[in-house]
Amino acid sequence: MVGLYGMITKNNLIKKIIGMNIFQTAIILFFISIGAKKGATIPIIIHTHGHEAQTMIKAYNYINPLPHVLMLTAIVVSVATLGVALALAIMVYRRFNTLEEDEIITEIKKG
Repeated sequence: MVGLYGMITKNNLIKKIIGMNIFQTAIILFFISIGAKKGATIPIIIHTHGHEAQTMIKAYNYINPLPHVLMLTAIVVSVATLGVALALAIMVYRRFNTLEEDEIITEIKKG
């Protein structure tokens, strides 16, 4: 909620970008936390060779790796988004000599 609050209430573009980054990180941590199970193990199944009877694999005994894998992709996207947003903020600063949203909007309206 801190990141969302920063994105909505702050007028400085850098503060908005940092709020967006905090928000993205919080979402990533949330999805990683729901991927864990108490008492579960990693999903590595050891196959035995021989004449032993095959036992059924119970999926609830293993941690689901999919949320963790998807969050690795989300981390890469988050870093790329932060980089592009900061580059755009630099361009905005060079054009308008400010990072305050209100001042930028008034400059745009002037023409």
